[in-house]
Amino acid sequence: QVHLVESGGGSVQPGDSLKLSCAASGSTTTFHAMAWFRQTPGKEREFVAAIRWSGGSTGNTYYPDSVRGRFSLSRDKAINTIYLQMNSLKPEDTAVYYCAAGRPITSTRRNMKGYHSWGQGTQVTVSS
Repeated sequence: QVHLVESGGGSVQPGDSLKLSCAASGSTTTFHAMAWFRQTPGKEREFVAAIRWSGGSTGNTYYPDSVRGRFSLSRDKAINTIYLQMNSLKPEDTAVYYCAAGRPITSTRRNMKGYHSWGQGTQVTVSS
């Protein structure tokens, strides 16, 4: 079992930056990728970013077009933590952000089905 704890959410203005963290503990050998998803009321959880944690292509990152160039995902393997640097934030980035860990294949990397462990979520609000 992997335990994930997110931190760093908050309220910011459009154009501002925010950095989220996700620390993993427990059975860290049960996943080879970590990711961020976000969700707004009434909508499905949306893929935000993923990073290959171990194995082939380790360190590779993946983003949807909606955040590419604005968000950056990095990791610190020594402390089992990933970071999501979010720049040039927009009101449409407002959501609860969830950290995830799992063993996705290529077709499920951007899908909730690829991940077996989830954090409790952290709120990000972008508003003027």
